[in-house]
Amino acid sequence: MEIINQLYRNSPFIAITIISGFIVYHLIMLILKRIMPEIQRNILTRILDKIRWPLRLLILALILASLRPFMDLPEQINNTLQTILTITFIIIFAWLLMRIIAVVKMTMLKRYSIEQEDNLKARKVVTQLRVAQRILNVIIIVISIAAILMTFDKVRQFGVSILASAGISAIILGFAAQRSLATLFAGLQIAITQPIRIDDVVIVEGEWGWIEEITLTYVVVRIWDLRRLVVPITYFLDKPFQNWTRTSADILGTVFLYTDYRAPIQRIREKAIELVKANPYWDGKVAGLQVTNSTENTVELRVLMSAATSPKAWNLRCDIREALITFLQQEYPDILPRTRVELYKASTSEQEIENSESDE
Repeated sequence: MEIINQLYRNSPFIAITIISGFIVYHLIMLILKRIMPEIQRNILTRILDKIRWPLRLLILALILASLRPFMDLPEQINNTLQTILTITFIIIFAWLLMRIIAVVKMTMLKRYSIEQEDNLKARKVVTQLRVAQRILNVIIIVISIAAILMTFDKVRQFGVSILASAGISAIILGFAAQRSLATLFAGLQIAITQPIRIDDVVIVEGEWGWIEEITLTYVVVRIWDLRRLVVPITYFLDKPFQNWTRTSADILGTVFLYTDYRAPIQRIREKAIELVKANPYWDGKVAGLQVTNSTENTVELRVLMSAATSPKAWNLRCDIREALITFLQQEYPDILPRTRVELYKASTSEQEIENSESDE
């Protein structure tokens, strides 16, 4: 009842706070839009759209804090209000910082698109920005929690220990969270050294796919059949894996053919190069055919070709393989692999022995 009475008694200050906050917020928006050029105004609008609510709450909290000395409040309620305002400021500033970081990341990502074919630099920047955003958010949250705890006398020491994180406490926490810290540092190392990046083509655990998401603890690989392989981030530091786009997005593809020794290799080579050059997935760099192996029954022919991206390389390989098989079936069906069996006529003595064995 006492609290209700105090609210009723100070209702004019509450109304002034809400109305003043509304007016101040819109005045700030109006002034910024007037003084900004047209190009920067669009950027400012996107930024303000993201930080609208934390900015409104910050203005209200500032006005309420400035009016608090003029309110007729008992000391206990006044102290409680002061604590609530302090915690509110901490939460709003943390929220505002996280939103600003998100806006900065989005603004920088607009300059880099991973949809283009030559996207090596874009993938580097996207990976670094996403990991950096998550690290900064974690740091802001930890510092905010510690600051909030420090506002209470009974748990102030606990808040200080979170910020300090030194001495025996740090050693105990280090041993208790050794695996978590190793994972965290692995995420930092991935962000700095970048053995993998967003949209890299990799082969992990025998699965072929793209790096879809990199967090501080795990990596999501989008497999070619749209399954998702979730791998601990330490995997990419502890185990070998294939990265097909480590230095560039372009890639070489191969098609293997197995023919008889009578195959006209030069003619097949000419046809293979002709098919590769006529295919829209070829990037115009590499096209050739070589004899890479021979066995007692077949000759191994390898067609080597290049494409701008791994999906295009896959389609190119499938097209060339099908076209060459069709070509061999139509033009040289007699050179396809075959197994030879030599038959001979048994001698008279051997026939007599076989007949006697059959009579018995």
